[in-house]
Amino acid sequence: MQINIHQTHHTISDFEAIYSYLEEVLSNKLNCDTLHIFPELFLTGYPLQDLCLQRSFIQKYCDLLDRIVTLSQKTKNNMTLLVGGLQYEFDEENLPITIKNVIYEITPKSGLRVLYTKKLLPNYDIFDEEKYFTAGQENCIYEYQGKSLGLLVCEDMWISSMHHTDPVRELFLECEQQKVELDAIINLSASPFYLGKDNTRLIRASEISKLFGCPFLYVNRVGGEDEILFDGSSFCINGSNVTFRGKLYEKDIIKYKLEQFSGDRDLIKAFEDKLNSWESLFKCDLIKNSENNLRLPELSDEHCEHILQSLRFGIQEYAKKSGFKNFDVALSGGIDSALVLAIMKLSLLPGQNLEAIYMPGFYSASKSYDLSFEMCQIIDIKMYTLPIKFIHSSIRNQYNDVFHSPMEGLCDENIQSRLRGALLYARSNQRNSMVLNTSNKSELAVGYSTLYGDSVGAISILGDLYKTEVFALAKYINKNYSNIIPAGIIDRPPTAELREDQEDSHSLPSYDRLDAILEGLLSYQLSEKDLIEKGFDAEEVSKVYRLYTRSEYKRRQFCPIIKIKAKSFGTGYRVPICKSV
Repeated sequence: MQINIHQTHHTISDFEAIYSYLEEVLSNKLNCDTLHIFPELFLTGYPLQDLCLQRSFIQKYCDLLDRIVTLSQKTKNNMTLLVGGLQYEFDEENLPITIKNVIYEITPKSGLRVLYTKKLLPNYDIFDEEKYFTAGQENCIYEYQGKSLGLLVCEDMWISSMHHTDPVRELFLECEQQKVELDAIINLSASPFYLGKDNTRLIRASEISKLFGCPFLYVNRVGGEDEILFDGSSFCINGSNVTFRGKLYEKDIIKYKLEQFSGDRDLIKAFEDKLNSWESLFKCDLIKNSENNLRLPELSDEHCEHILQSLRFGIQEYAKKSGFKNFDVALSGGIDSALVLAIMKLSLLPGQNLEAIYMPGFYSASKSYDLSFEMCQIIDIKMYTLPIKFIHSSIRNQYNDVFHSPMEGLCDENIQSRLRGALLYARSNQRNSMVLNTSNKSELAVGYSTLYGDSVGAISILGDLYKTEVFALAKYINKNYSNIIPAGIIDRPPTAELREDQEDSHSLPSYDRLDAILEGLLSYQLSEKDLIEKGFDAEEVSKVYRLYTRSEYKRRQFCPIIKIKAKSFGTGYRVPICKSV
């Protein structure tokens, strides 16, 4: 049996492009006698959030379904499509009563028929499907060309104590009762990327393949939706053997001929193994270094390359869908802005333009200019120098004249950052460019950034990378991309250069300790007591925890962050600003 796996890439609610794609598939005579499978919610895109409740969206979507029915009835080619979509039920006033996440069958005979409704509606981290969708109750054993195929949608393949049911177990029991031996399991997914997710998918799919004694086919979408990345990477796994892989971050069509199961069956592991469940997000993954202190796991070259590919894809998706071709980076001579500039340079497409703006103040070292200029020379990027000294001095004088009090301390430091932000956006307005934020996850966690200053930007490239990981990625890029970041930038102590002889280490613990504490707080839900019991210094833990909890208002106003970790700030992190802890 021939199966074509369509790893698609469409903008959310681009119904014309979606219809055109289906029209092309249905009109192609080479697709006859073939089963075509598409990702979860192919007909709409994902995630939809409140868009699926808007009348204009609903009307256009229903029109699409009508057009698909008409198209299928005109089709003379014998083929079947399994596509993900929504099924609405309306009340007398034409308002949605229920919305279901379903698999539609499209054939010349049946037109459009619902086969299966997604059972597990994830409601954690970035997911809030229970807010919108009604869960399904029935299994689906789909018969096609004499073959029996089990159907699942995305989350249905996972196990977790947070879910009231286990679709894999229920499908298995029904097959046992009906004495049906499945020829394949097909999972339609819209599964977001995070570092390590790909291997987790393969392990879980292998468990299910061994449980049922048949190949497991997984089709995933491609796209960058604001913060969230969908990497594609569709696959078939047969026992422990990966039969095919879809491209990473590219649309793809994989032609696959259904094969017999190979390997040994395992009826236990798929039911009992919690390795791949939602709870695994809270499994502490900190490691001990040579001094026996807990630190973040080091990023391997493979990790760094995967991160780089993801960030480059995320930037371009956000820029394309926002309508930008020009980019601006505020270059400081420090590691964060240098890394952002390097990643953007490596991401540039024909017709796009990137420039750097260096804005020295009273406390900017000459070395900062030299290193910034050197880097722009290396990567052939225009650097503009726009000093803030004179504007800063004027504001100082005017402030003192009005309030009869000099600008000092944090007040004076922050105004410098905000001046840079204002000038950066003046340039952005003038040439219709996208400002790229240069803050990292460590700074965002402890509020070590200035609102409306260095926190500005349309998209955050480093917002899901701790400072230690920023250094690791910079070194990887230099090793593999001809040393495009001057060594002096990587080697110099981090500083904001907002006061005399300022260094980050004067205000914060060293980044290797800070990042480990922050990861414990954010990803593993550890308390102050837990962290101290694990060996972290009590005074440092208390200080970091205080900074972490008091910086919520800054994070709430931060720009979208390209998500590359299992737990990130942004959409999947929702904490009240006002709280007592």
